Amino acid sequence: MNIKIKFPDGSIKEHPKNISPLEIAESISHGLAKQTVVAEINGKLVDLDFKIEEDAEIKLFKFDSKEGREVYWHSSAHLLAQAVKELFPNIKVAIGPAIENGFYYDFDKEIPFTDKDLEKIEQKMKELSKLNAEYTRRELSKKEAVKLFSGLKEDYKLELLEDIPEDEIISVYTQGNFTDLCRGPHISDTGKIKAIKLLKTSGAYWRGDSKNKMLQRIYGVSFPSNKELNIFLHNLEEAKKRDHRKIGKELDLYSFSDEVGPGLVLWHPKGAMMRSIVEDYWKKRHFEDGYSLVYTPHIGKAGLWEKSGHLEFYEESMYSAIEVDEQEYYLKPMNCPFHIAIYQSQKKSYRELPIKYAEMGTVYRYENSGSLHGLMRVRGFTQDDAHIICTPDQLDNEIEEIVEFSLSILRAFGFEDFEIYLSTLPEKAVGEKEDWDKATASLKKALEKLKIDYEVDEGGGAFYGPKIDIKIKDALNRSWQCSTIQFDFNLPERFGMEYIGEDNQPHRPFMVHRALLGSLERFFGTLIEYHAGNFPIWLCPVQVKILPISDHYIDYAKKVNAELIKSGIRSEVDFKNEKIGYKIREAEIHKIPYMFVVGQKEMESDSVSVRRHGEGDIGSKKIEDIVKIIQQEIEAKK
Repeated sequence: MNIKIKFPDGSIKEHPKNISPLEIAESISHGLAKQTVVAEINGKLVDLDFKIEEDAEIKLFKFDSKEGREVYWHSSAHLLAQAVKELFPNIKVAIGPAIENGFYYDFDKEIPFTDKDLEKIEQKMKELSKLNAEYTRRELSKKEAVKLFSGLKEDYKLELLEDIPEDEIISVYTQGNFTDLCRGPHISDTGKIKAIKLLKTSGAYWRGDSKNKMLQRIYGVSFPSNKELNIFLHNLEEAKKRDHRKIGKELDLYSFSDEVGPGLVLWHPKGAMMRSIVEDYWKKRHFEDGYSLVYTPHIGKAGLWEKSGHLEFYEESMYSAIEVDEQEYYLKPMNCPFHIAIYQSQKKSYRELPIKYAEMGTVYRYENSGSLHGLMRVRGFTQDDAHIICTPDQLDNEIEEIVEFSLSILRAFGFEDFEIYLSTLPEKAVGEKEDWDKATASLKKALEKLKIDYEVDEGGGAFYGPKIDIKIKDALNRSWQCSTIQFDFNLPERFGMEYIGEDNQPHRPFMVHRALLGSLERFFGTLIEYHAGNFPIWLCPVQVKILPISDHYIDYAKKVNAELIKSGIRSEVDFKNEKIGYKIREAEIHKIPYMFVVGQKEMESDSVSVRRHGEGDIGSKKIEDIVKIIQQEIEAKK
């Protein structure tokens, strides 16, 4: 008996009942079968030996897909656990998922792993991979699973089993002599894991809770070829050079202080100057695009956060209450309720819509100290929030403008390569389906009208509305989350937002939340790493460094500096009593775009000897001529 298999291109082929995805891949080509990592049957990822019993839609994924990498790296985590158990039989295993760039596994080991341990484990993984052991799936009852892992004395697996309902079928996967509790799917055999590198080890609390035991985590990465691994390791070294924490310190942009508190950023003069430039540009563009700037408080009464739902769904990420006049207040985790309060301060007519509020609003969210990471994850940060409140008829036009506006501003900061994701209705959601459909259609229409490539994340929307996420890609092919364009059907309902329509009746408006830069702190971290500290000249806190050859030329250097500042160029003089070679090297380290070397010849000819960061000497220029060149470069936002 045959079944019909539908492929992504819409074609349909008949195959025998109980055929596997691997056999289907082989029927197409041996090369495809060799490269296929995992399959999707009717929207669900399955092992390659899964038996297809009825008509189905199929997708085959190679390693170069998101799905393929995730399954490949999760299978590699199982191989890591097997290697550790063979070398350290008394160690207990915890969990081992795939992550964005590789995988990890947590182990209960009293003494942390050493570098030599990692070398041995990596070698053992390579030996095991060559055995081509199949990943085999078994389904058990909960009772059978408890018996299995009790026999293996794997306490952490038993604890995980406690959370699974009694009547649920449980799956385990075995490769060689190692069995793990796992939903799957997995690659077909260990032989597909060709190139392996264990990267580092660290401590990690069981289930991420500091009240639990500290486990030892090993991070690793794997690829189907050594060439891919070598590219990854090269990019990893480049990423270390671009680390915003390292460059931020070198350029004296910001710092943190244990005395002030973890996750709270101190902006130094140069960093504050950059931030001011970004904010001024942000305000200018928003005013030009019809936004109204608002400012809101840093705290709000408990009742506000109860009404918004934050205390019900988000309290663990909020700071503790502050008692004032026998009432509780909370530091704000978001700006949205305040913008709604401004909207509701007066009745609104359809003639006044759309209304577009924008704010650089500082918010506070509690993060575990272990998850804090430079500027990327902090406890106090400034969001460039905007809320667009409009009628259903205005929706398409507004969404199109928001997308264009967002990409235009991001390009001004030098970002060019974007990944766009459209996230749709999840299983649990608030709002009417009709509104969800209209909002989702509006997002799609804008992307397609602007001819922007995007991926659909089915069911990936927040419970309160569909959204577009804009990620930027850097020179190392890393993705950074930046802008979000998010519908909100929750807060307008909770706060009873209304406008008076043409029919003189109240109507619920659509509200779109838009964070363009996201958090300013994370945006700066991204900006630093994207440009490796070599910022576009219009953003640089110091655009020109004037380097007198000796103290005899300091007065001339001051004169040049005054002319530059008068011309709107940010410059400063290096007054150090050092040789010119030292001054040039220091300016290069600080990534100053232009260096003006001045001496006797320059002073007599009212000129400067110009050096460009990363390029070297570009010759002598009259001051008025080089000023025009720099002004044009700044204006063009190159």
